[in-house]
Amino acid sequence: MTMMDNVWIDVGALEDIPRQGARLVKTPMGCVALFRTATDDVFALDDRCPHQGGPLSQGIVHGKAVTCPLHNWVINLETGLAQGADEGEVRTFPVRVEGGRILIEASRFGSNKDAA
Repeated sequence: MTMMDNVWIDVGALEDIPRQGARLVKTPMGCVALFRTATDDVFALDDRCPHQGGPLSQGIVHGKAVTCPLHNWVINLETGLAQGADEGEVRTFPVRVEGGRILIEASRFGSNKDAA
């Protein structure tokens, strides 16, 4: 693997997202929701619930999940999968925190050609 294989984009400071909160980042492939858990884990997902496209960035973060504000679907932040009886999946993005800055792996922005 070369350095060119993974390009990481700085999308903001960890402190800009409250614990158990979210922030919206606009990318060339659409809106990405960044989530911060109570234990400072950070996740990045498309900002569209698989049910009816609700804005996940406006949902409630609990544990390692977010509840969509429209119809209460619960989405696992680690896998992007809907939980419980609901079925669907949200695209996830690799994310890391370095020196208090949040980085998203940019190569994933072009990996889903049918993203709206």
